[in-house]
Amino acid sequence: MAGTSVLIVEDETDILQLLKYHVEAAGFDALTAQDGYEALSLAKRQLPNLVLLDLMIPGLDGFEVCRELKRNAETKHIPIIMLTAKGEEIDRIVGLELGADDYVVKPFSPRELILRIRAVLRRSEAEGSPEAIWQEDELRVDLEAHKVTVDTEQIVLTATEFKLLVVLIRSRGKVQTRDQLLDKVWGYQFEGYARTVDTHVRRLRQKLGRYSNLVETVRGVGYRFRD
Repeated sequence: MAGTSVLIVEDETDILQLLKYHVEAAGFDALTAQDGYEALSLAKRQLPNLVLLDLMIPGLDGFEVCRELKRNAETKHIPIIMLTAKGEEIDRIVGLELGADDYVVKPFSPRELILRIRAVLRRSEAEGSPEAIWQEDELRVDLEAHKVTVDTEQIVLTATEFKLLVVLIRSRGKVQTRDQLLDKVWGYQFEGYARTVDTHVRRLRQKLGRYSNLVETVRGVGYRFRD
């Protein structure tokens, strides 16, 4: 995927070089930064296609970098994959709440890392659709322009949240298991990642406001968009 750039933010030089090697071996262009301020500057200047972001970095930590990237109009649509320490579940949840699209746990599998990068990049690309506009009362979803409005006010969704909403809408009335959503939205299935789905559904509901009840929980199974 020549021309597709990945910004790697990691302060440990050995890990940074390892990440750079695998990213470039997969055909991506690699940009690197070792602290939060350098990461923000590079992201705003180069506008990478994806950011691979370690949470524990000097200067601004990964949470602050994620928050700032999502606040900035020019960088808010850049997908972010967090690198987190094994067992630090609360860090992953907070990162997802701030707008990160996915996470990889250290020590990571190179194969899984590249799989995650490819999956996130795929779903962040604009997708056309035969059903260009979907509307329910004052909730309007423009599938081609990637715009969602509630009561005429546009709400900002991450690429992952938008993809999740589109998948649920297109299968409305049918229950989607967490595994199915992982496969359709994230592009993979890994045991133990159901919390990723739950966190994104919760955040999507918050943004939908009074239309949050359209996304129904089917206990013990998954989620369904009300038909």
